[in-house]
Amino acid sequence: MLIPVIMAGGSGSRLWPLSRTKYPKQFLAVTGELTMLQQTLSRMSGLDHQDPFLICNESHRFLVAEQLRRVNSQHSGILLEPIGRNTAPAIALAAKFAVEKDEDALLLVLAADHVIRDDKAFHQSVLTALPYAKIGKMVTFGVKATSPETGYGYIKKGMSIDSEGCSGGYSVSRFVEKPDLLKAQQYLSNGEYLWNSGMFLFKASTYLEELGIHRLDIASSCERAYQSHFEDLDFIRMPPDLFTQIPDESIDFAVMEKTDKAVVVPMDANWSDVGSWSALWEVNNKDDQGNATRGDVLTEQTNNSYIYSQNKLVATVGVENLVVVETKDAVLVAHKDKVQDVKSIVNLLKQQNRTECQQHQEIFRPWGSHETVSQGERYQVKQVLVKPQEKTALQMHHHRAEHWVVVSGTAKVTKGNETFLLTENQSTYIPVGTSHSVENPGQVPLELIEVRSGVYLEEDDIVRFDEQASKFGGDY
Repeated sequence: MLIPVIMAGGSGSRLWPLSRTKYPKQFLAVTGELTMLQQTLSRMSGLDHQDPFLICNESHRFLVAEQLRRVNSQHSGILLEPIGRNTAPAIALAAKFAVEKDEDALLLVLAADHVIRDDKAFHQSVLTALPYAKIGKMVTFGVKATSPETGYGYIKKGMSIDSEGCSGGYSVSRFVEKPDLLKAQQYLSNGEYLWNSGMFLFKASTYLEELGIHRLDIASSCERAYQSHFEDLDFIRMPPDLFTQIPDESIDFAVMEKTDKAVVVPMDANWSDVGSWSALWEVNNKDDQGNATRGDVLTEQTNNSYIYSQNKLVATVGVENLVVVETKDAVLVAHKDKVQDVKSIVNLLKQQNRTECQQHQEIFRPWGSHETVSQGERYQVKQVLVKPQEKTALQMHHHRAEHWVVVSGTAKVTKGNETFLLTENQSTYIPVGTSHSVENPGQVPLELIEVRSGVYLEEDDIVRFDEQASKFGGDY
């Protein structure tokens, strides 16, 4: 039984302003119509596998669920991390759930934010790795290096391992951390070094055994957290106090660099971890002038640039080697050779407590989404979308009143002791201190405009009366 384990954590700050802490790059469509997470899911088509198991940050749970729903993808579980603890513990917990179903379960560990252009080559590498994993080897996939990259770790392959029906894999001579440019050039010319992709294939039981040998502290703390797990809607949760006791460590440091069972299988599938805007420019299609564009973009005398428009027309004249990214609340202009320093801008935003590094104006919830359209000192206008048969939490605000206007669909409104229906162009007023909720009883999405007014308009002015929403901090 092959179970894809998709790691969907991470903040992706180097792709700001498109990627935000609460909306990182794995949830973005930056190389096609599908998001990177959705591409990772679709990449499994053609392999014989079970429903994938996903691991994500607790704050991203609704994003993951919604993106799976949009591509009609099933899953075998979505594990929520209250705090990131790196890959070694995350994979250990996934292995615990897998072994519970099948002692011989195989885990194909994938990152949700990688680009692979050649799915057939990816499938072939997985098929090459399967026989090794079945006999108890721990396979890591090494990507054929095509340039002297300083942003990747490297794996030096050793002797060829061809036995027991296995071929195409190599022993691991050593793992190498991200090198400087001179070292990277040497690795490229040597030909024995592969980029460390961070993708793995092994038996769940083998991984747990090796983790217990090399990092018993991680194995023991994961066991304690696992024994206390519980389900919440479609999600798997663990007590935060137990989860935070798990040591923070990568699978490479914890296991792969120490085990004698490591095997590297080369992969030549046009892979990239898309760790910067220049990397994104590399993997996108380009015009005759070397420009990669997306959205409403016009170029004149522009060369070798990446230009992204989310909301407005972006026009460039007489420039080259630039990255220009426009979103609804921020614009980035950077030289393509300096995009690694975008992270410094994100750090400045954090120091100034600015929301532009945290989230976009559109926020996703289990019932739908809301997006800020306009705001001032004492008002805020939001577009609210409620999915069919869904409803917001019953709530109350101490400092703001709200006006709701239905744009399309039908709203079932609870206001104090009243419950009534609103249809297109009808409205209602929610006074300060009045309990309220809105439900979509229909079969089509409900769209309404919400106008907030008052002296304090932030999201933390809320009292929730629904037990689940209150317990887990659900908005609306």
